[in-house]
Amino acid sequence: MEKNFEKFSKVYMELLQQKKDFITAQIVDTKGSSPQDKGARIIICNNEICFGTVGGGKLEAFAIKTANNLCLDKYIKNKLVKVNLQKDLGMSCGGEVSLYFELEQQSKNFKVNIFGAGHVSQELNHVLSRLECSITCIDNRQEWLDKLAPLKIKTICLEKMEDYVDNCEQDSFNVLMTMGHATDAPILAKFLLSGNFSYLGVIGSESKAQGLKNDLRELGLNEELLDNFHCPIGLNIGSNSPAEIAISIVASLLENRDLIFQTDKRK
Repeated sequence: MEKNFEKFSKVYMELLQQKKDFITAQIVDTKGSSPQDKGARIIICNNEICFGTVGGGKLEAFAIKTANNLCLDKYIKNKLVKVNLQKDLGMSCGGEVSLYFELEQQSKNFKVNIFGAGHVSQELNHVLSRLECSITCIDNRQEWLDKLAPLKIKTICLEKMEDYVDNCEQDSFNVLMTMGHATDAPILAKFLLSGNFSYLGVIGSESKAQGLKNDLRELGLNEELLDNFHCPIGLNIGSNSPAEIAISIVASLLENRDLIFQTDKRK
């Protein structure tokens, strides 16, 4: 029976460090005859078992299939499954096994970078801090970043905020809401040229969007790149208060996140 916690922890931590998605499955209950005892566990990654055993053969094939289905579900991250070994899997031992599955989803972690720490950003950071996501706020005004201290999020003070774009990951979601058009434009240009984003949005109006596109054309960016950002951002709901704007932006981010993550899973 594979219950060696030290070996389990080592493999678990290695997968976390490699930012891989994986599933742990553990036998939490048995009834009658079963191929492994309660407490036996496995780690499933890339459609195969990379640690442990819960009994081999048909039971482990069932565990891999269940793990794959869990990875495809955008709402459920853990699941308790009771299986009758004879009736459900055709195994000769006629007992029952209860398996508890938990998903560790690292590669699709929801990473949000917010450029600007003004009034709307303050509200946006507060809403996002209640969700399962990692947040970084970048501004060149330390006094505004200090207002976010109670949230315990990552803050970066940079005179040229566009310098942080090189630190953004390919799967990041990025929102530009700095002091205005002049400070948003260089950040936007650098993002579009780097391609380091899953989502790129700028707060503003339709007229601001056209102004930004004109600036980008003057900088030499081609028309194809100009279609790769959202402006205005947020769903068309609520009022113009900072709190309601923030809620509309979060709703749009979640909508785009789910669409992107589901598309990635089908590849």
